[in-house]
Amino acid sequence: MADLHYDITGSGPVLLVLPGGAGHPMGLGPFTEHLSPHFTVMTYDPLGLAHGHLGNAFTDQRVRDWSEGAHRVLEEVLTPGESAYVFGTSSGGITALDLLARHPDRLRHVIAHEPPCVTLLPDGERLRTELVEQLDAARPAPGTPMAVFLAHVLGPFTAYRPPAALPRLTIAAGVGSKGQLLHRTAESAAVHTGAAFTEFPGGHLGVLEDPAGFADRARATLLGTGRHGGTRRQ
Repeated sequence: MADLHYDITGSGPVLLVLPGGAGHPMGLGPFTEHLSPHFTVMTYDPLGLAHGHLGNAFTDQRVRDWSEGAHRVLEEVLTPGESAYVFGTSSGGITALDLLARHPDRLRHVIAHEPPCVTLLPDGERLRTELVEQLDAARPAPGTPMAVFLAHVLGPFTAYRPPAALPRLTIAAGVGSKGQLLHRTAESAAVHTGAAFTEFPGGHLGVLEDPAGFADRARATLLGTGRHGGTRRQ
């Protein structure tokens, strides 16, 4: 099995953070810092991009592999009967949906922020093709997280369709994304999964644009809706 790469900070109930893009957690420090007084924040890095593996050669990624890796991370830290909160954004939001579908009993509540499940929309296949072409036109420098994302994550992840009903789930979209494709996708995903829907500060990159406001909204959403699980040992 592949090694697990993650960082831990803070204290309190476990909150697993699943970054977007190629799963690289770079730039999420201010967000996790604001959450650390309230949660034991675990930030998962599925490809190890922030842990010395950015120069590796990668193949196309599978949602299931990322969600099973996230489950293994939780199993390393959760005690019997304990459950965790999960926050995922963009491709990390898709990982969060699959994790919830596969291992619901280990999770208190999940927030999936703008997961790009665009095939849920009417004419979704056309929209997915357009999205992939639009982002691919950015042509990032080789050997960067963005290049890994475009080459090996964007295509397979945007083809993902979550189950039609998922428990203990909130789908979120940025207020700055209103009228855009991924806001409409988030609304559609909420209807499809039977989830609550809410809006967060900023746009698709709100977690980077307003980390303090984003963290406050995440904390209020999780602690206001999550069921009680085991008590985290300090």
